[in-house]
This record gives sequence, structure tokens and C-alpha cells, in this order.
Amino acid sequence: MTDHNINPWHSRPIDVHKWSDHPEVKGLVDRIWEGFLGEVISEKTRGPKPKMAFRKQLRVLILDLYVAWLDDPELCIGVSMSVNSWDTNSRYNALHISKKIVPIIKALHEAGLLDLARGSYGGAGARANRTTRIRASAKLQAWFAQAKFERDDIGRAEGEEIIILKNDNKKQIEYTDTPDTYRWREELAAYNELIANSFIDIPSLEEPVLEIRADLPVAPSGDGDDMRRIRIGDHNKRTRRIFSRSVWDMHGRFYGGWWQQIDSGWRSKITINNEPTIEADYEGLHVAMIYAQEGLALDQDPYLVEGINIKGLPPKALRMLAKRLVLTAINAKEKSSAYKAFRQSFPSGNAGKEMSNDELEVLLGAVLSRNPCLEAHLFSDQGIQLMRKDSEITSLIHNHFTQKGVPVLSVHDSYIVDCRHVGELRQVMLYASEEVTGRPLRMSYNFPGREEFEDVNEGALQKHVHDLRWAVYESEQNACAGYVQRLLKFQERTGRIISPYEGNSL
Repeated sequence: MTDHNINPWHSRPIDVHKWSDHPEVKGLVDRIWEGFLGEVISEKTRGPKPKMAFRKQLRVLILDLYVAWLDDPELCIGVSMSVNSWDTNSRYNALHISKKIVPIIKALHEAGLLDLARGSYGGAGARANRTTRIRASAKLQAWFAQAKFERDDIGRAEGEEIIILKNDNKKQIEYTDTPDTYRWREELAAYNELIANSFIDIPSLEEPVLEIRADLPVAPSGDGDDMRRIRIGDHNKRTRRIFSRSVWDMHGRFYGGWWQQIDSGWRSKITINNEPTIEADYEGLHVAMIYAQEGLALDQDPYLVEGINIKGLPPKALRMLAKRLVLTAINAKEKSSAYKAFRQSFPSGNAGKEMSNDELEVLLGAVLSRNPCLEAHLFSDQGIQLMRKDSEITSLIHNHFTQKGVPVLSVHDSYIVDCRHVGELRQVMLYASEEVTGRPLRMSYNFPGREEFEDVNEGALQKHVHDLRWAVYESEQNACAGYVQRLLKFQERTGRIISPYEGNSL
């Protein structure tokens, strides 16, 4: 059964680590418990005392429903209704949410406080498989609208796990800590603390919400829909490190910050502690890493194919298709699945969607004639191993700047810092890539309108930095009220004073 006007595919997974001791939060939860659950769910149990009182488990659920409603009133929360999914001893369940959450959800739905779409299962690997979806009903939303607490009154549970291990089915699994996991957790906790105490925002946004296309990356365990709303700010900055296939030498990339879920155009507008930023990346990173494995340096654009005619496409379009094909082939286990995945990655009407296997063979042949060292590495499932290496590069960069108290925002193979640290970022990126691959990998800066592999000289870089800082200086004269308000709230919450940019060094 699906309640009216609920789209089960417009959703995100439940967050079981929301918490607040605000008295108004407690008051709302008490009202719900005593009005609708007290006679249905007893707080007294036989046997051992539950690790988390049932009324407090309701508080976690109500807080997550409230946050989802603030972000998007139409947004659903994905939640498993199998009692076997709730392990109070799991390292991924710091608040010890138990199987009692299942009858709590059912009771809330029966009371008219939740809209609900039941989960579906069409067999192993079926695309329609999904968990149950819930969201606050109109009645509960009206109570939220009258609530005397705000998003800033809601925090996160202590001890939330940030080093994640997943199996082949992308499900989180338990593990025994090792010296490496202890070290990774300590390093990432220090990074998260620095990021939490840094003001990261977009000054031109009156409301801290961006609507982005569905073809941009989703959170690691999220679901997709046609358009997603990304809320920027202090509540969407925590980073986790995710390893895959039940082992520590696969994947390992960093996920979580809102800047990872928006496009490069919006990222270029980010300020850190009221300073303009610049983004630098490694050019053709995984291809460059393969070159390094072969003892070679990548000193050309590997995707610039020539001498072929496919659908009459211009060179720039062919280059884009070649890049997508190579990266898909690196990640694939065999050719036919790679070609299928390539076509599926494009929307209807795109030339890539209609390319035949023969045309893909021609395109790939042109790439290999330009990069013969790649041939042995395609269709070999190497992508997840290369991610493990690039995650080590990112870890070195994180740790360097964290120890210096300088926030750096990572987007897998690119890094955002304030303009004062551009030169230092370059040196650290070169050092980190050499440390991991044996060679300093080519890097550059992301300028609006700049093509990948287009050289950027020092003069162009300095002019770009100057223009960025001048733009921020001018915008501060007419800063939007929303940005100023968020800055003031950040200062109140952290006790930090973020000085306005005064244009020194212009």
C-alpha cells in the first residue's frame, strides 16, 4: 500500500544518528508518545533493559523526519521494516536503535502521522527493489511548522562510525579494528573537527539550498530522482571513508560533504571562512596512475582522438565520449558489460546513448593507438583498486592541511582551498601523488571555461586569484542577508569570529 502523493524514489536512507536534548524537542516527542504510542508500545520490557529507551528511539526518528521535512517536504526516508536489520550492537548504530523501531513506525502510520509506501522486492538485483519509504504526514508537518526549535538545535550522536566497510552488495558490514582503522578514524575525526569549525558557504545564496540534476553524483547509499535539493551548511559537512568488497585494499574514498554533490560551477562560488577558493585537480587521474604503473609519465591529453568519424560528431564531443568510455572500461570486468554501462550512463537523446558496439570498438581503438599502455588495464576491474590509491593521495592531502589548521575540501581527485594556500596545495598534491604512485602526477586548476589538459601559466593563475578576491571584496559591500545571517549563527555556535575580507593584497 502506498499513501497518496508519495514518490518512493524521491528519498534518502534513514539517519539513525540525529540527536537533540532541546526541551521543545522532548516536549513534541512526549506529546506523540503519550497521545499515540503509550497504549500500543510498553516502555517496560522483560529481560535486560534496552540500551536505548523506546521513547528516545522515537525521538531519533522524529528528528530525522523533521530534518527531511525542512530539506524538502516531499522527501521520503528509506527504512527497513525487517526486525533483523536492527542490531543494537552494530558499530553503525551508535544510539542503539532496536527492532522496536518497526512497531513504532507502524503505530505512527496507523495514527496518521506518517505517509508510507511499503517496500518492494522483485528478486536478487532487481532494479525495483527498495525498502519502505516514510515521511511526515500533513498532520505531523503542521506540528513541525509550529515547533519552537530549529535545525541548529539538532546535532549528531557521539561515537558515530566514520570508517565504513561494505560487502559486494554494498551493505555495511561489521569488522574488527586494526592499527590502520584506528589511525584512519583518528585522522578523519581531526579533519571533521576542523571542517565543522570552518564557515563553508556560497555568498550568493539567499536560501542555503541548491537544486541539482539527477545525473550528478548522489550520496554513497542514496537513491536517485529527476531533481535533488542539496542543503549546504554546517549540517551537511561530515565526511566518512568507505571501503568495499569486505577488504581494506579496495575503494577507501572519502564521502559526505555537500560540495561533493554539486557541479563545478557552484563549487567555484564557495568561500571558506569568508575567503574565495580555487579548485585544483589531477588531470586524467586514473589514466595517469596506469601510466605511472608502466613507468611512464602522462604528458598529453589521452582522450584527444583523431582520424575517425562517428556520427559526424565534432572533436570535442568525441573527446568527451572517449573519456567516458575509457573510465567505464577501466571499471568494468568485461567488454560487453562495459559497453552496456557506457550507453546507460547517458540520457535519452545523447549521441552516446545510441552508439553501437562497432562504433565503440572504433572509438576505443583510436584511444588505444594514442595510449597503447592502457590496453592491458581495460576490462580488468581495476577502477576500485585505483580508487584505493587515489584515496591514499587524498588522505595525505587532508592530513597535511589538517595539521596546519587549513580546511581543504576534497571531491575525490580535486581539492578546494582558499586562495591564500593555492601554491601550497600545488606542492602537496605533487608530493602526495609521488608518494603513492612513484611519480608526481600532472595537476592543474579549474577555471571557468578552461578545458581539461589546457595549460595554465603562473600569470593566468595569479590573475584568476586576483579576480576571485576582488569579486568577494565587491560582493561583501552588498552581501545577501541569508549569507550574513548564516555567518552570524556560525559565529554564535562556534565562538569564532570570521573577519570580513578587506581586499588586502589586491
